[in-house]
Parts: sequence; structure tokens; C-alpha cells
Amino acid sequence: MELVQFLNQYQKGERDFSHVDLAGANLSGMSFRDINLTGANLTAANLSWTTLSNAILTGASLHQADLRNVNLNRANLDQAILSRAKLLKADLRLATLQGADLNWAELQEADLSGAELQGSKLEQVNLEQAKLNGVNLSNCDLMEANLRRSSLINAKLRESNLRESNLEEANLRDADLERASLTEANLHGVYMRGCNLRDVDLHRAILTGADLSDVILDSADLSRANLTGTYLLKASLRRTILLRTVLQSVYLLRADLTEANLRGADLREADLSGAYICDASLSEANLAGAYLLETRIIRTKFEQTQMTGCCIHDWYLEDVDLSKAECNYVFTRFNYGTKNPTDRFPVDRHFLPGELGQSTSEDSTIIEVSFTIAPLWQALALTITQVELECNDVQLQVKSYETRELDYLLRLQGSRLINSKILAQRILKLYPEVFRKFQEQQAAIYTLMEIRGNSSIADPAVEPVSPVSQTPTQEPAKVNPQQLQKDDRQRIYQEVVNQIQHIIMFQNPARFVESVQRLLMFLQDKGISTEEVQKTIIGRILVKRSHQDPEFQTQLMEWEQKVDESARFSLVGESIRLALATLWAQEKSESS
Repeated sequence: MELVQFLNQYQKGERDFSHVDLAGANLSGMSFRDINLTGANLTAANLSWTTLSNAILTGASLHQADLRNVNLNRANLDQAILSRAKLLKADLRLATLQGADLNWAELQEADLSGAELQGSKLEQVNLEQAKLNGVNLSNCDLMEANLRRSSLINAKLRESNLRESNLEEANLRDADLERASLTEANLHGVYMRGCNLRDVDLHRAILTGADLSDVILDSADLSRANLTGTYLLKASLRRTILLRTVLQSVYLLRADLTEANLRGADLREADLSGAYICDASLSEANLAGAYLLETRIIRTKFEQTQMTGCCIHDWYLEDVDLSKAECNYVFTRFNYGTKNPTDRFPVDRHFLPGELGQSTSEDSTIIEVSFTIAPLWQALALTITQVELECNDVQLQVKSYETRELDYLLRLQGSRLINSKILAQRILKLYPEVFRKFQEQQAAIYTLMEIRGNSSIADPAVEPVSPVSQTPTQEPAKVNPQQLQKDDRQRIYQEVVNQIQHIIMFQNPARFVESVQRLLMFLQDKGISTEEVQKTIIGRILVKRSHQDPEFQTQLMEWEQKVDESARFSLVGESIRLALATLWAQEKSESS
């Protein structure tokens, strides 16, 4: 059909032009809404800026056609031949292209939102910066396709072939790529948060700087892939193959690595804080300088694993043999203020071969203390408090208590790696002395804590049976301020100071101010000066904790700004203001 005849018939209302031959025709800028071009030959035709919305182009040949800026909104292009067609900035929203041939087509910045592309051929197609949100590309062949900076939010790509494709900086948030092939694909800087990547093949893929947080990578193959600097926060990597994968500086915080194969993986300076690694393999992996803060590691292999410089603050090990790991030293603490590991261990030497595995049996966060006689809990609590004050920044919590046939086993959880054997020995040595002091000062302590008895509960002033002597002791005399001797005053003063230290170190300002104020008033009631406590001791503790925990300093400032005048100028309030002034002066000095 001649072009003029075609145009005349269309203007007269004809819409059915099935199998028309318009090869090479120039139809640029024209409008052909609702036209039927089924099986039409439009090879090399110029349809740029043409309106073909709702058109039927089923099986049409548009090979090498110029379709730049064309409007194909809601058009039917099923089985159409669009190979090597120019579709730059084309409007293909809600169009159907099922089974269409788009091999080598140019679709840069095209909008295919909501389009149907199942079974279409997209080999080496150029979709750079194209919009493909919600598109169904399941089972499609996208081998070597260019999808750089394209938007594929919530797209369906199940079982698609994306081998060697370019998805650099593409947005695939919440997309479904289950069982897709991405072998040797370029995914640098890709955004895939929340994606389903189960059983996906990412062998030798490039994922540097990508965001894969919250993704599901269960049973995926990432062997020899490059994930340097990638975010995998809370990702699920159960049974994932990471054989010799580059995971340098990767963020695996709270990731699930159950049964993952990380053999030979490069995890240098990787952050695995809070990760769960169970029944996995880290043999021959390089974990030098990695962060294992609060990481749970259970039944995982560490044969010939490089671990020098790891930060193991609060990690948890269960049925793990580290004797075959290669390690010169580790860091046992982490400064959250400076974001740096601290407390090198061993301090002034390197581990001997296999020593890391030996040290973890004694250097751990779990302390087991065996008592031959059941301990008195009040005295035990004070013993633990004293041990916390003696040790540098160690906080202890009771994990379990077990009555056994021959002894009573107490398990404590430490806030950092410590020598559990030495600490247990210190508790056993200190406990009898603390128990004795508690008996002597029990009435005073109960008075201080405002503990009162009643008819149904035993009088707290009555001494319990000593677990050491197993003989009852007499009730101590009531404390009388006028009868307090010098030694008694000093003892009460020290006990109150210890209580104040403990309260400030482990409570926020809203809670500790009232408690410390009550303790200071108690000392004053006993005729004991509180000047040193107010001006020196409390301030020193506040400054010390502020250096350890920057958030605490913020809490102090917020408290000082919000409380009423009476609290601000109370005994404790004055100490807080003095501590804040000290901290401000220190910060000013450091900045200058």
C-alpha cells in the first residue's frame, strides 16, 4: 500500500491495516491511536514522536525502526520484531510485549512501567536509565543487557538470564530474582534492599559498594564474586556459597550465615557485628582486622583462618575450635565513641601457635564460680559490685544459678573478654570478707535502702546463718550517730562512695540523681562531710563515664536543661554542672 493511500484511509476512519507494508515509510510526528497493524511490515520505518497508544502491533516487524519518543502506551506488541529498533525515551507504559524480539534494541530512558515482557528476547538490549518498575521479566533472556541506572523497583525477574549484564547503580528494591542467573554481571553500586535472591547465581559477579540490606540470599552462589564495601545488614545468607568471595570491608551486621560456605573468603576489615554464624565454614578465610562485636559463632570451622587484629568484643563462641586459626593478636574492646577497637591482647607479645584456641577457654565473657556452700545473695551482690569496681569497665550479670550434687554453680556474663579463671578466684576470695562486713552493717544497709520488715516476713535486721561457720550470730547494735567512731565513719563513708560509683556508672541521670542525693543526705545525717564526694568523686565518675559513652554526656546536658531549679541546685545537681563545665573545658582544649 502506498503511504498516501494509507494516510487517506486512516483519515476517513479506517483502523484495520493488518499486514500492511510500510517498510521505510516516514510517519514521524503523526497520530495513529487505536490502529490495528497486526503483522504489518514497518521495517526501518520512521515513527519517531508518533502516537500509537492502544495500537495493535501483534507480530509486526519493526526491525531497525526509528521509534524515538514514540507513544506506545497500552499498545499490544506481542510477538513483534523490534530487534535493533531505536526506542529512546519511548512511552511503553502498560504495553504488552510478550514474546517480542528486542535483541539489540535501544531503549535508553524508555518508560516500560507495568509492561508485560514475559518470554521476550532482550539479549544485549540497551535499557540504560529505563523505567521498569513492577515489570514482569520472568524467564526473559537479558544476557549482556545494559540496565545501568535503570529502575526495576518491585520487578519480577525470576529465572531470568542476566549473565554478563550491566546493572551498575540500578534500583532493584524489593525485586524478585529467585533462581536468576547473574554470572559475571556488573552490579556495582546497585540498590537491592529487600530483594529475593534465593538460589540466584552470582558467580564472579561484581557487587562492590552495593546495598543488599535485608535481602534473602539463601542457597545463592556468590563464589569468587567481589562484594567489597557492600552493605548486607540483616541479610539472610543461609547455606550461601561464598567460596573465595571478596568481602573486604563488607557490612554483615546481624546477618544470618547459618551453614554458609566462606572457605577462602576475603573478609579483611569486614563488620560482622551481631551476625549469627552457625555450622558454617571459615576455613582458610582472611578475617584480619574484622569486627566480631557480639557475633554468635557456633560449630564453625576455623582451620588456617587468618584472624590477626580481629575485634572480638562480647563475641559468643560455642563448640568452636580456634587452635588451628592463625592469629598474632586480637582486640577485646571497642570504643563506640571513636569507632576504634581497643585493648590489644596479648598486650606486649604475639600469640603462640594455637594459643588463641587455648586462651578462649579461660578468656571469655562467661565466668563460672563454684561455691561449696550456698551463697547469701545480698553479700554475693555486693561482692560482684566490688569486682566490677576493681576491673576496668567490666559489667557482670547473673546468667544462671544451679544447685548441683556437690556444689552450687553460679554463671556470670561479662561485658567483655576477661580471664574467667582469675575472676572466679577473685570472687571466691573476696566473698567471705564481704559477707562478714555485710553481717556487721546489715542494719545500716537496710536502713539506707529503706527496707522494712512486716509480720509475715522475717525481720531483715536479724542475721542469717553464715554459710562459712553455719552458726547464728547476734543482731548488731543499732547505728547511733553520736556513737560512731572514726573507723566506723570511714567504713560507712567508703561503702556509700562505692554505692554512688556503681549507681552513676550504670544508671541514667533521671534515675541516679535521686538515689545519690539520698545517699549524700544519709552521710550528712551521720555527721560525715560530703564535700569531697560532691566536688571530686561524683565529678570524676561523671567525666569518666562521659568519655566512655558520649550518649551519657548528652543525657547529662538534657537533664540539666529540663529539670527544675531545686534539682539543678541540689547537691547532685551542682556536681553535674561542675562535671559538664570540666567536659566543656576539655573539649575546648582538644579543639584548640
